[in-house]
Amino acid sequence: MSSTEDYFQITLATTPEDLRAAQRLRYEVFVEELGGDGAMVDHEQRLERDEFDPYYDHLILIDTRRDRAALDHVVGVYRLLRSDQAEALGKYYSEGEYDLTPLKGSGRKLLELGRSCVHAEYRGGTALLHLWNGLAKYVLKNEIDILFGVASFHGTDLKALAQPLSYLHQNHLAPEELRVRVQPEHFVSMDLLPEDQIDRKAAMLATPALIKGYLRLGGFVGEGAFVDHAFNTTDVFLLMDTEKMNAKSRAMYTRGAR
Repeated sequence: MSSTEDYFQITLATTPEDLRAAQRLRYEVFVEELGGDGAMVDHEQRLERDEFDPYYDHLILIDTRRDRAALDHVVGVYRLLRSDQAEALGKYYSEGEYDLTPLKGSGRKLLELGRSCVHAEYRGGTALLHLWNGLAKYVLKNEIDILFGVASFHGTDLKALAQPLSYLHQNHLAPEELRVRVQPEHFVSMDLLPEDQIDRKAAMLATPALIKGYLRLGGFVGEGAFVDHAFNTTDVFLLMDTEKMNAKSRAMYTRGAR
């Protein structure tokens, strides 16, 4: 994959050092910032990792000005699992939270996205766009039909998240044939407020930029939220059907990818 700016490089992690640098960034975001934890999190080495990492491709954004030896060079991450890789693994990460039967039975080529994050110093700039350009190349190369994964709101207080969750449920619910639902034992409704009590502006202000980005591209949400106490987040399911993207959204998503 090619360079996107003089000092940015978007590529797949191919060395142990690149993977560890990605796990270091994930630790800074998911553990230090958001208060998450996990069975395989290495607090001494400051690495956020799990048993799924060896099976996934790791799309990384590198700032070549930063110190590679100190594992400081990765400033953006996406973790990717194609449906053919999932068959070898036997499952998707998000199946622990959501029933993926509608997607797995669709006969279409799937790509699970996860552990997406950007270094704090690069948020609000072009880093996320560069990651999306790299992702678009990956999607085109592998002829992916549907992208999906979970995205998180910080915190587990549903009352505090009632506005954005209700807005997503009322306005961006996936079509029935692709509507993934939270596993029954974990189901928490996102339909928390009547429509006339939803403040769109307040809902959007409370919605993370990544989720808003997918919505602008024509993305949908699944039904129900998953409260992840280990990561101190409330998760929603996002999916994007590449065939249903309009021309404007497709141009934005694939900018620089062809």
